[in-house]
Amino acid sequence: MTAQRACALSELEQDAAKRVEVDGVAISLVLDSNGEVHAIGDTCTHGDVSLSEGFVDGDTLECWAHGSAFSLITGKPLNLPAFEPVPVFVVTIDGDDVLIDPNVKKEI
Repeated sequence: MTAQRACALSELEQDAAKRVEVDGVAISLVLDSNGEVHAIGDTCTHGDVSLSEGFVDGDTLECWAHGSAFSLITGKPLNLPAFEPVPVFVVTIDGDDVLIDPNVKKEI
């Protein structure tokens, strides 16, 4: 499969998460303060909660329900109660389009 359009880059707010679905996969997109777009799995591994409703702090996204913070770089949880990582996806920017292939996970 090839990368598909997830949203427009202009739809992303700096240091905020946006939930998108690409080919049935829920993904949380974050535009960080350096202008880099990160894509991680949107479901907290501790519970069935959308991470995109959480809080961005630097290069982490914190689950609003349980308080676990996940690295936007590796997908690994940085504190309990979560202990399983979320997937991290490769992001390609083409003009104003944010492209993601949900079948290709970033090698960390």
